[in-house]
Amino acid sequence: MKKMSKTDPNTTKLAIVFPGIGYHVDKPLLFHTRKLLRERNYEIIDIKYSGFPSGIKGNPQKMKEAFDMALSQAEEILRSIDIGSYNDVIFVSKSIGTAVAAAYAKKHKIKARHIYFTPIAETFEFVEPESGIAFHGTSDPWVDTEIVIKKCADFNIPLHIVSGANHSLELGDVLKDIQELYRIINTVRQYIFG
Repeated sequence: MKKMSKTDPNTTKLAIVFPGIGYHVDKPLLFHTRKLLRERNYEIIDIKYSGFPSGIKGNPQKMKEAFDMALSQAEEILRSIDIGSYNDVIFVSKSIGTAVAAAYAKKHKIKARHIYFTPIAETFEFVEPESGIAFHGTSDPWVDTEIVIKKCADFNIPLHIVSGANHSLELGDVLKDIQELYRIINTVRQYIFG
């Protein structure tokens, strides 16, 4: 992919959003990140999944089934998109979407910048070194904090930890959640705008 300045008017920019199972593009992290991307004139493609099995958390077989379904659906949605024709590509992902985004990029050899919101352990099977930034809450029941810290360090992925936050990076107090969301989105803004 040709490297161009993000202020160059000839730069073509694409963002692909890989949501979580229950965390869709209208939820705060993805909603506000998409707004930032629109401010910078990124073309945005939202991946939508359907048909997931129930009882995924804590069940490796169902997690694998959900991942395979999500990756297959992403492949179908992106089949006609010539991602290589864009100068700047960002993959924004949440939860299982982090594994799907990383796997898709690796399989198709796409040099995208990644924003990994609450990556799951399976994500790190596909992550490329120095491919993006990650956000994790220490009360996330989907993945152990020590795993995320170690894997992000192994792959040189800057990790932003929200102490006490759950899988939605929320703390359970509205005003604290808004303050934390501001901090997260400001970090994302700096990453996107470079």
